[in-house]
Amino acid sequence: MREFTDQDGITWTTSIEGQDGPDYKGRFHLVFASSNGRAELRDVRWNSERTARRTLETMSSVELRRRLRSATGRLSLPVG
Repeated sequence: MREFTDQDGITWTTSIEGQDGPDYKGRFHLVFASSNGRAELRDVRWNSERTARRTLETMSSVELRRRLRSATGRLSLPVG
């Protein structure tokens, strides 16, 4: 897990969640959480938790903010 601050000064924590199922390919995905809410980015996927954690550890704050904008932008899209 990593903590970082977005452009508005809100602290976010990244984590990884896995989905059980018969297919292990792309089983784990990226999750962001803050006191303001939660956003998932299911496009960012890994086959193992170990690989996911290693990737998160090496991501820059700039990259994390970019991916957070992508995840939260999708939440605000109109449905229909």
